[in-house]
Amino acid sequence: MSTYILETGKIRVGVLRGGPSSEYDVSLKTGDSIIKQMPEKYIPIDIFISRDGVWHVSGLEKTPGRALEHVDVVWNGLHGKYGEDGKVQAILESLNKPYTGSGILGSAMGMHKGYAKALFSMNSLQTPYHIVIGPKENTKNSIIQVFQSFPQPSVVKPISGGSSLATSVVKDFPSFEEAVGKAFRYSPEVLIEEYIGGREATCGVVDATDSKTTFALFPIEIVPAETKTFFDYDAKYNNQSQELCPSTFSEKIKQELQNLALAVHRALGLRHYSRTDFIVTPNRGIYILEANSLPGLTEQSLFPKALKASGISMGDFIDHTLTLALNH
Repeated sequence: MSTYILETGKIRVGVLRGGPSSEYDVSLKTGDSIIKQMPEKYIPIDIFISRDGVWHVSGLEKTPGRALEHVDVVWNGLHGKYGEDGKVQAILESLNKPYTGSGILGSAMGMHKGYAKALFSMNSLQTPYHIVIGPKENTKNSIIQVFQSFPQPSVVKPISGGSSLATSVVKDFPSFEEAVGKAFRYSPEVLIEEYIGGREATCGVVDATDSKTTFALFPIEIVPAETKTFFDYDAKYNNQSQELCPSTFSEKIKQELQNLALAVHRALGLRHYSRTDFIVTPNRGIYILEANSLPGLTEQSLFPKALKASGISMGDFIDHTLTLALNH
């Protein structure tokens, strides 16, 4: 019998990490961070999901049902495909297990950048001009036509996924064609977005205990290294940027970023916590780039830095979020 079953009076938390996603490595670190900083009232149970989607507990392969057999609540530490698109949420709901993060629909809408942008527009939330291309457009002639008809420079990214993987800023056809091909290797559809120059920002939000009120954290200003045109994967995880929290934005801009982050959270139907990325322009206002329904919680991640600046420890955030999940 596992030792955690013998301990009484504590809540057993299954921490999902890994998974069949390009963000596998980030998820491993998020899960590790959650396990290490979980308050003593909980017993963390490390549930590793391999790149091919097989669940493991203590090194043994398990079905999801067996892996969660002695779990009271699940911390979803997955990122990207499977963990953030509604699939694992559907598994957890079929097993009647409470879990952290957004539900099936909110996860799916937040993960698909095209659907999310449609909801932004429906809610009068400003987002860059964009188009979505599918497999039929993945030909030389079609890519030439798209390049010629779309304002350049542009941003090319997979329709789903995070951490800015396979995201490129391009201005000539050779780099555009290469970027489209790279993005198609990560997802079946590709988003092509107007490039908007400005200052990068992100803002996290956290639901209150009543689940009806949501609070915004301090916005973070992101200053990429001079060698970077935007906050890409290397900048995020290899210390190639400055992340200022508190930011140097005016109080008016800070308030607007917080209000927009709250509006995005509501528009997509997200829950518990989320983070939204922005571009702040000098003359065109603030543009919403995308939402993160399960932002990273590694030592390098932005969300924990915003929590710290707001006077919230990771332990308190974990406790609060698990309470939300258990009370849902």
